[in-house]
Amino acid sequence: FFLMIRRPPRSTPKPSSAASDVYKRQVSTQSTWDFNILRVQMDEFTRLLQGQLGGMGGGQNMVDMPLNDTSEQIQISSLALLKMLKHGKAGVPMEVMGLMLGQFIDDYTVRCIDVFAMPQSGTGVSVEAVDSVYQQAMHEMLKQTGREETVVGWYHSHPGFGCWLSGVDINTQQGFEVLNNRSVAVVVDPIQSVRGKVVIDAFRLINPQIAMFGKEPRQTTSNVGNIQKPTLVSLVRGLNRHYYNLVINNRKNDLEQKMLMNLQKAKWSEGFQLKNFEDHSKKNAKVLEEMTGLTAEYNKWIQAEMQKSKKEMVVSTVGKINPALRLGQHIEETMTANITQCLGTMLDSLIFQSQYNICLLYTSPSPRDLSTSRMPSSA
Repeated sequence: FFLMIRRPPRSTPKPSSAASDVYKRQVSTQSTWDFNILRVQMDEFTRLLQGQLGGMGGGQNMVDMPLNDTSEQIQISSLALLKMLKHGKAGVPMEVMGLMLGQFIDDYTVRCIDVFAMPQSGTGVSVEAVDSVYQQAMHEMLKQTGREETVVGWYHSHPGFGCWLSGVDINTQQGFEVLNNRSVAVVVDPIQSVRGKVVIDAFRLINPQIAMFGKEPRQTTSNVGNIQKPTLVSLVRGLNRHYYNLVINNRKNDLEQKMLMNLQKAKWSEGFQLKNFEDHSKKNAKVLEEMTGLTAEYNKWIQAEMQKSKKEMVVSTVGKINPALRLGQHIEETMTANITQCLGTMLDSLIFQSQYNICLLYTSPSPRDLSTSRMPSSA
């Protein structure tokens, strides 16, 4: 360290008493001012040195600061995830956004239970909220329906270009973190999301003051789940420099599990939907041709079974189609399809006939009107 030491003044002729007092006061003031500047510079240099040594095990004298932990995770319910994807797909190719409702369980868990959309101004590459009054009013109305959860963050979509935060998104997240420093920004890609895989990630900003001293943005104690491997686009866009990602876990209760199981379940009314008659006739003809060939194969199967023993028959039929089972399957499917088609046709005919009769009843003139029309006019 090189410190600038003040050099004593050169020897000058001894001034008068009044001038000597003024000179002494000037020297004392200058010395005090130089000392204060030197002390401030040394304090800043010490803090910077301790911050750089903090990542290498040094800096034991630094004051412990409460930082986010690597084991912190966000739990997103199935209802919230479905609403995010549905909202994102409805807005393609524009970006959409909304608020996340939930609660902060503890220092390690953020739970998102429900989401709702809000007025926004979006383009293909950015989105911003335009009505803060609507957010408060919607939150109050949700409280009346039993939603007592608070706002834990916000979500928006990136249709087709991955999960990361742009400059506009960082500014929006800064506004949320001013209200609550644990707010989370969730990004979902509705285009890259396919069945069985959802492209989604959660982020939180890095404090620039902490990054200035070379410290980690969060404490390293343990990992819960797996943090997604960052993509090249997200690293270029500022991941681990301006913001970091969180672990996302999906949480399902019994009711949500039943809801998910019923999504792909066929409704009872679908059985009465009529199919195209030409396609249905072609399918019946094709199935009958296959059944004719399977009948000939089944006849050969029976003859071979009569000539061979049971063990030889089992060995000779390994890996071959059993014509008896295939015939039974075709017969059951054909009868079910034809019965459903006939029943649907009869129901539609009855409904059409009843609707036609009702139309005739309301459109045909009454007998009184007919008798009035036949009477001669008073003229």
